[in-house]
Amino acid sequence: MIYLDYSATTPISFDVLDSYNKASKDFFANPNSLHGLGVKARELINSATKQISELFGVNETEIFYTSGATESNNLALIGTVFANQKRGNHIIVSKLEHPSIYGICSYLEKLGFEISYVNHTEDGLVDFEDLRQKMRSTTILVSICAVNSELGVRQPIKSIRQIIKKENPNVIFHSDMTQALGKISINLKDVDLASFSIHKIYGPKGIGILYKNVAVKMTPIIYGSNKENLIPGTPAVPLIAAAAKAIRLGIQDLDRKETFIRKLNERIVEELSLQPDILINSTKYAIPHILNISLLNIRPETFIHAMEEYEIYLGTNTACSSGEISSSVMALYDDKKRASTTIRISLSYLTTTEEITRFLNCFQIVYKRLNSLMED
Repeated sequence: MIYLDYSATTPISFDVLDSYNKASKDFFANPNSLHGLGVKARELINSATKQISELFGVNETEIFYTSGATESNNLALIGTVFANQKRGNHIIVSKLEHPSIYGICSYLEKLGFEISYVNHTEDGLVDFEDLRQKMRSTTILVSICAVNSELGVRQPIKSIRQIIKKENPNVIFHSDMTQALGKISINLKDVDLASFSIHKIYGPKGIGILYKNVAVKMTPIIYGSNKENLIPGTPAVPLIAAAAKAIRLGIQDLDRKETFIRKLNERIVEELSLQPDILINSTKYAIPHILNISLLNIRPETFIHAMEEYEIYLGTNTACSSGEISSSVMALYDDKKRASTTIRISLSYLTTTEEITRFLNCFQIVYKRLNSLMED
């Protein structure tokens, strides 16, 4: 089996699973309980939060646990604009965001908030001048992802922050860093809010993180018994313990991992570029972990299922919008055919050179077979 859909999700690592199992067995009590077992569970959460905050270089009170990046994005955008709407009603996002961001923006538009979509260069980077021009006195929030989930384009987050704060220092800057964590180095000092999902870094599903700078005002969007808690409910102790382990392991040896993955990426690009009806959509600013291509004469789902016959697993666009036209490719190239025929190959440090050799061999077999059927 060759798995090349790591950007959709990753297999949980043995060490992370071990942490999850131990926490499930030994810290099963409700951490909100006052008895000794509850206190023991709460102490484990506090220890995990301390580890995460130290790894991120932020304060422990700035880490919040969610069910995943989509919930983190909802809380970041909705909770922030609700708490700051007296200052304005204008929000800026990029055209290369995850679908969850656009779903939130559609909801906020119905409530009277105004959304502006900043332009980008031909390589997918945010257009700095357009961002400056779109900034207003009524702008309260800017949300731009650190790494695009479909094309892998990496945005210069620090430079974007400098532009935002220069134009309006009161504007809050959020970044969905889901595809960045564990792949590239990140600095949470460059943002006010950041979203993460742990299943993208060899951790369990169902746990995410929202980083919120202590100065950011936010209104809860879910209510429970504890009115002072931004995210009420019983904390998932085993998931939180596993998240701390996954982050610690995920950010180790990033340079070494990236160098290896880049060699795999370059090998794939070199071979697939020889085919006239295959277009490489990822730009020079894409991280090597994500390679997006278009097979102009073949339906993506047909190709993906054909590759399954060889136990090779690929993706189309984001897993959350699988089967739909690629919004990111459409935004970048303005080509519907190109955007409707995308394949996403996402690599990992777990991927081997032998797997890529087999993948390329099988790719050519399937591609030639399906192309001949189209010609007939």
